[in-house]
Amino acid sequence: MINGYKPRTNLVHAGTRRSQYGEMSEAIFLTQGFVYENAEAAEARFIESGPDDFIYARYGNPTVAMFEDRIASLEGAEAAFATASGMAAVNAALFCQLKSGDHVVAAKALFGSCLYIIETLLPQFGVEVTFVDGIDLDQWRAAVRADTTLCFLEAMSNPTLEVIDIAAVAEIVHAVDAQLIVDNVFVTPVFQRSLKLGADVVVYSATKHIDGQGRCLGGVVLGTEEFIHGALGNYMKHTGGALSPFNAWVMVKSLETLDLRCRAQADSALAIAKALEGHPKLANVIFPGLKSHPQYALASRQMEQGGTVIALDLAGGKEAAFKFINGLDIVLISNNLADAKSIITHPATTTHQRLTDEQRESLGISDGLVRLSIGLEDPDDLLNDIMTALR
Repeated sequence: MINGYKPRTNLVHAGTRRSQYGEMSEAIFLTQGFVYENAEAAEARFIESGPDDFIYARYGNPTVAMFEDRIASLEGAEAAFATASGMAAVNAALFCQLKSGDHVVAAKALFGSCLYIIETLLPQFGVEVTFVDGIDLDQWRAAVRADTTLCFLEAMSNPTLEVIDIAAVAEIVHAVDAQLIVDNVFVTPVFQRSLKLGADVVVYSATKHIDGQGRCLGGVVLGTEEFIHGALGNYMKHTGGALSPFNAWVMVKSLETLDLRCRAQADSALAIAKALEGHPKLANVIFPGLKSHPQYALASRQMEQGGTVIALDLAGGKEAAFKFINGLDIVLISNNLADAKSIITHPATTTHQRLTDEQRESLGISDGLVRLSIGLEDPDDLLNDIMTALR
């Protein structure tokens, strides 16, 4: 929060940079470079640059800076660095502070690409990795060591919607002076601010709720000024995963409605989850806003609302799941989520298909599990569509 204003106000106004023309809507600065008045000015800019002194679009851009400042104000972060995608954000947050011989502890319930980076890429560069059941604090205590460098988790796991106690894990991690990175995408910056719960770094796929309308890829890393403009900034400048100015402009405009969209989607998700609970065709309905959710009490403490995604486990396995998915009319089949349009996917054959049967079983990803992302359609229409497909 800046200037004492509340989040919804900052989502409209924070970080705005106006040109000499005084435009109402934020400007798109579609430029890769910047002009200096003279050689001395160029030299000075490369030695030390201020927040509005730009050198090259890979380092920073006025439109990108508006997005970074605005999302940082919502998250309560000192600074942010926007990236080309959510996975670019995850990759940078990890690799910018790791070296051969370091030790990482991570929750085992992760999105497939996150799992690939941590399980496959980090060990290739000499980083030792230990996986734990993220909701089991005793496993965190047993895994974190004096030489642990950082820990990584999803605040809510994809796609089984486990909720991890951020404050408790942060206390364990900080006891050995390690860093905690939290992927906050499923819980959104509207419903949970993980930095306040003890996380050191927060990452988002801005492709999801932040854009939320299926248009642009993007990501963002948030943390302290020292980290963002130090280790992370140097890594990003030289590896080139920066967000494009056009995509940044789309994200800036999307932030204006982020709070409204997320709350409407979460309200619909809760109503639909409650209506589906106990349906004879469903072995389980998983949603953190339901009292039947194993971490309901924790989710109620950590999150303002239960989120926008529901996991449904069809009693008839893959065959029933496919028949259900194919029977939907309004809900679209896609591997994205957090869109204005409702979306469904079958994780075992899409986002998590590269995992072994044993890995999927250990994560609770059954052949009957589907991930349902609730959009902005009328909740009554969505529920009718879902009930019809179940029949």
